[in-house]
Order: sequence, then C-alpha cells, then structure tokens
Amino acid sequence: MNMTRKIATLGSLSLALFLSYSLIQAPAIFGQPQAGGAPKGGVAKAPDPRVQQRTYHFADTNEELPYALFVSSKVTKNKKAPLIVALHGVYGDGNSLLRGNALDLAEDGGYILVGPMGYNTQGWYGSPVIVMNGGPGKGKGPGAAKGGPPPTPEPPNLAELSEKDVMNVLAIVRKEFNVDDKRTYLMGHSMGGAGALFLGPKYVDQWAAVASMAPAAFLMQPESLAPVKDKMPLFLAHGDADTVVPTDVGRRWAKTATDLKMKDFKYMELPGADHGTVITQSMPEIFKFFKDRTR
Repeated sequence: MNMTRKIATLGSLSLALFLSYSLIQAPAIFGQPQAGGAPKGGVAKAPDPRVQQRTYHFADTNEELPYALFVSSKVTKNKKAPLIVALHGVYGDGNSLLRGNALDLAEDGGYILVGPMGYNTQGWYGSPVIVMNGGPGKGKGPGAAKGGPPPTPEPPNLAELSEKDVMNVLAIVRKEFNVDDKRTYLMGHSMGGAGALFLGPKYVDQWAAVASMAPAAFLMQPESLAPVKDKMPLFLAHGDADTVVPTDVGRRWAKTATDLKMKDFKYMELPGADHGTVITQSMPEIFKFFKDRTR
C-alpha cells in the first residue's frame, strides 16, 4: 500500500496525541476555518496588502484554485530572481507564510515568494494525509466525528491533487517571471513542513535548498532522506514549547539526518517557541540558509 496515497491510521502514541489535541485545538492553533465548509478556503485573516491574490484553472478538477504571490520591488525582467515556494499548515492558505518578517526578508533579498493552496486546506502536498474533523476537507465516513473509523480524504485522490497544485503553481511563476532555477527553494510549516520533506526529496533537482518548520511528519520515515543526503541542503526548525507537533518529531528527523551523515543539514531548536511562533523566529535563519546555497 502506498501510504502517501491513503488515509493514515493511528500508528504511534505521538500521532494519537497530535490528533486528539488537534481535533480540539486546531481552530485556535491554525486559525478558524471559513464558515460554510468551503473546501478551498483558508484562515479567516486578511492577507497582507503587499501580497497578490491570484487564481488559475486546475484542469484535473475543472475549477479555479487560488495562490498567493509576493514579488520584491527589486525583481526585474532582465535579471534572474530567486524564488521560494511556501507550503502552509492545516486550515491555512497561500497567505499563511506570506506575512510579517517573511515579506520583509523577501523584499530585502529580491525574492519572489509564492504560496500555493495545495488543493485545499488539508491537502498534505503528497505526503501521508491526516484528516481532521471540523474544517474544510474534513473527511467523511461512519463514525468519523464520534471516535469511529478514521475519516477519509475529500476527494479520495487528495494527495495527488495537492502535490500537483504545488508543481503547477511553480510552473506558472517560472513562466511569468525570470526565475533563477539555481536559486529556487522550498519551505513549509506543520502540514507544509511534512509536505516540504516529501516534495523536497521527490523533486530534489528543482530545489537549491529545503526548509521545514515543526513538520507534522508523523507518518513519514526520516530514512526517506537517504537517497538525497548528498544532494539536498535541509534546514529543520522546531520550537521546544510546541504542544501541537512534539519536539521529538523534529529531533527524530535531525538524528536520522545526522546518522545518515547528510552533507548539508542544519537543525535549530528554538527555546520558548511554540507551534506558531517558530515561523517568525526561524524565518531569518531560513533566508540566511537559502541565500548561501545555489544549485
């Protein structure tokens, strides 16, 4: 069974704790889902006015999918610009990582920063899908809301659609702008952190470096880094006050990367940072890590 294409089952204590906590706390941690259960909606927080709100036609499902785009004022047509693809967490959208110091750093560094939806707010970008009740893409099935069988993804091929959305948006941005293929990067937080750990190795030749913040990679094996240990620079950040994705998850990936003797790897554990503040606190180091690496 290909676990990246099937709904996850509870396979560990850490996953069980994550799910039980998240089903209660997810709206507070990740942002309140939009009313009405719209499957493509995101966190109910106004986008930064510096960020463009765009859509494109997703042929696989014959619908319009949103993505968020920030272009530094230093980007010009006659000079190749670095690009960062940013993957949001559960209940987020393309704007989730295109805020605050990320935009300031992107402006200063002359970056293009793009946030795909990943098909919907719980798409998981091709990594193993963990469906949580209570929001867009919440899943369905007998007893799903009452502790019965795990809910199933909506739609069943959600992982494939989510992954394809990311790669479509990457292609769209490359077509419109003079993107530097040697300075194209991938980063993600939580669900997006798991997505970065999945899409990073799968499309290793696309990225100059990958960054993952508090990855909700409960159903992924860190040994998946082995084939790219000499090819993919990886930055991993986790807050030691994270109660949504336990720090042990990040430490497990860090230990495996170290044991594999990964050629270019950095782990940062941030004192006092929780599941949300790890984003702002690690962002300067992520940009520094990216700046120093080209493909």
